[in-house]
Amino acid sequence: MKRTVKLPLYLSVAALLSTPVLATEYHFGGFLKANARYVEGNIAFQDSWTGGGSVTESAKRSQFSAAESRFNFSAKQGDVRGFAEIDFAGSSQGNAVFSNSYSPRLRHAYIEYQGVTAGQTWSTMVNSSTFAETADLGGPLVGQTMVRQALVRYQTSHWQFALENPYTYGTTEQSSATEKQWIDPSNDYVPDAVIRYDQQGDWGNVSVSSLLRYLDPEDSAQFGAGVSVAAKLYTFGKDDLRLQLHYGNLGRYVGTDAARDIINGELETTRSAMVAYRHFWTDATRSSLFYGHTITEVEQTDRFHIGANIFTNLTPVLALGFELGRYQIDDQQSAYSLQSPAKGSSNYAQVSLQFYL
Repeated sequence: MKRTVKLPLYLSVAALLSTPVLATEYHFGGFLKANARYVEGNIAFQDSWTGGGSVTESAKRSQFSAAESRFNFSAKQGDVRGFAEIDFAGSSQGNAVFSNSYSPRLRHAYIEYQGVTAGQTWSTMVNSSTFAETADLGGPLVGQTMVRQALVRYQTSHWQFALENPYTYGTTEQSSATEKQWIDPSNDYVPDAVIRYDQQGDWGNVSVSSLLRYLDPEDSAQFGAGVSVAAKLYTFGKDDLRLQLHYGNLGRYVGTDAARDIINGELETTRSAMVAYRHFWTDATRSSLFYGHTITEVEQTDRFHIGANIFTNLTPVLALGFELGRYQIDDQQSAYSLQSPAKGSSNYAQVSLQFYL
């Protein structure tokens, strides 16, 4: 829920001339989120599962946290709108010994004017309406597009055209099985280009996106391309089906560290999918069953996240959720490795209480 305050602003000169400018609307929103999380298995504990992770000795861990709490602010005057949002997830400042302090993290900061968006926000590849409702932050990220970055985008009723921040994520041809040589992104100078088509109606929405990239221009200088389809479809009553399908040289855009752009100088190809079904038991209580999976052809990563939950609204602005899930790494041996990769899995249970501001 957002709070709105309208304040008339007067420029000093306009005030002298007794001529007011347009009123500016301010909106404040976000949520407070309290988590209790338990993880058991041999993939190292994460506050929320990404497509990365390391296989370790089997362990059990519980953690209580409020770092996912989020605050946002927007202002609108005439055709101009600005939006900024922060949360505290992923902060390295926290000290569990006594203070549990967390640094603010910028999520969004952008300006909109007559169909043009400039600043940091969701990549044009991301259809956020297709994210599953989950207690684990972001849901099955291993199978989703999930990138926020600086961009310039032009949008019409159905089409979006964007130039986005370039960055080559991967390893050079000089890498060995025992030592990785990471690509230096200092010479990335050609913006990533995204073209997207949207269609929506009473049935839901669907988007088709294409990505064009010029990767590692200093060394291997390769062109990459990929395609993504995402949809949210209403089924029975208030139920909905959410899905994403991805294929191509998508690299860092899909799987949240499940795939790199280039591996040992070779362009990576990714196959990825996410599906979630949400069922409403009552107007206030609903459940989601979700699954995300990414497989890469060069590095031979194979990772998935599956889970189920139940949420209920205790009040219109207070939601309580419980979730069970499993994250698994089943990577295969690639041509660049001398030994088979470690495999593992972790199960988790999480309770979340979320107050929408």
